[in-house]
Parts: sequence; C-alpha cells; structure tokens
Amino acid sequence: MPSVSRVAIVTHGRADVTDATDVVERLARERGIELVEDSPDLAVVLGGDGTMLRALTRFLGAGVPVIGVNYGRVGFLASMGKEDLEAGLGRAFDGEFEVVELPTLEVDVGGERHAAVNDVVAHSGVLGRMVELRWSIAGEDMGTVPCDALIASTPSGSTAYNLSGGGPVLVWGLDAMAVTFVAPHSLHARPLVVPRNRELAVSNLRADVEVALIADGHQVAAIGPEEPVRIRLANAVSLLATLPEMTFFRRYRDTFAS
Repeated sequence: MPSVSRVAIVTHGRADVTDATDVVERLARERGIELVEDSPDLAVVLGGDGTMLRALTRFLGAGVPVIGVNYGRVGFLASMGKEDLEAGLGRAFDGEFEVVELPTLEVDVGGERHAAVNDVVAHSGVLGRMVELRWSIAGEDMGTVPCDALIASTPSGSTAYNLSGGGPVLVWGLDAMAVTFVAPHSLHARPLVVPRNRELAVSNLRADVEVALIADGHQVAAIGPEEPVRIRLANAVSLLATLPEMTFFRRYRDTFAS
C-alpha cells in the first residue's frame, strides 16, 4: 500500500473549489500529511480533465501519481465526484489507491522536441481550408490524405479529441497510439492503432496552407511545406492514481455507455 506523507493540491482556480480545498487541507492535517508545492508523494486535482492534464504534465517524469476529484464536465480521468471528496480522498491519503502507468508521446519538429500526455494534432492553420498530409509508419509510406487534421493520441488521450473524431478508444494498459484523420476527403483513410517502436512521420504537401502542430492543446510549431514531423511513444509515462474500483471499464461505462 502506498505511503502518503506529502501532498500537492492542483485546482482549476475557480471559486467553486474553495470549500473543497479546505476539506483537503483538513484531511491532510488530521493524518499529519504535509502540504507542499514540490516533490509530493501524491498530487490531488480539484477540476476537470483539463486540470488533470495540466497536473499530469507538470509531474511527468517526477514519479508523482495524480488523483482527481471531478469539478469539470466529463471527468473521465478523475477517480471521484465532488460528492465523494471526503471519503474518497480519505482513502487515498490512507494509501488505498492504485497507480496506472499511461504512455506519453514525443514529437520532433524543426530541431525541437515536445512532450504530450494526451495527443499531438497536425491541423490546418487556415479556417475552411484542408491540408494535404503525407504520412508513413516505421518508414513505410502510407500515402497522402486531404483532411482537416491528423490526431496521434495516447490511451489517456483516446477518449478526448480522438474519440470526437471517430478514432478508437485505447484501453489503459495498451502500449500504443491511435492515428486518426479528421474529416478526410477519402474513402480509404481509416484510424490505425500503432504499437511502440513504430514512428509516425507526417509532412504537409500544401505550400498555400500552413499546418499548426498542437501538443495537448498548445501550438508548438507551424509546419511549412515538406517539413517533417516525427511522433512516437516516449519513454516517460504519466502516473494516474485511482481508487481500486474505478477501473477503465467502469469509467467508460459511466461516461460513454449511458
């Protein structure tokens, strides 16, 4: 059972979590747990999936598991709703949680490397204009697809933009990424699940339409004609703390199968 002696609190910054923050502080104080900014044993998130993503990114590579209380809309990554805050975090502070290792992505473009917990998107930079993307897997040419965007997503990101774009949901535990095209002008562009050690390469063939490269919702580069982008599963994993009963399949059922 994990031992918790230092806890960090991450919130979405809105007023609706003020009382919840007080509860977290009281639960920690009752157990002699120190509240810290750096090097916690556990990070507690009060917010939605966006705040969870920010916390997972913040502690990526630091060996810090992140547990969420949903104060957002979907809350797929959260282990409990706000109505279960006190009981659920009490259990977590007592060490009653499991840690799920989730793959992340790294992308090379323009001599720089960027990390992503959820997804990397190559998107048309001009509203209403398609891009034309050439793509390959492990050095093997996969053709050219006119489309609005290409999404490369991790298992944790597969239930976000990838899902909205008709891509496959990747069960936690799969060491793979999903490649999905958004609004492809093709009858043959289908989503693909790509395992580790199979690099995805993408290039923009249109000189008149710039491509925005977006990692976890933040633009990291603009891709000019024929400029190569390389995306692969990274060595670093994000650590999601979860109450034992909050399995992937329960979350999927409660969120999407109603």
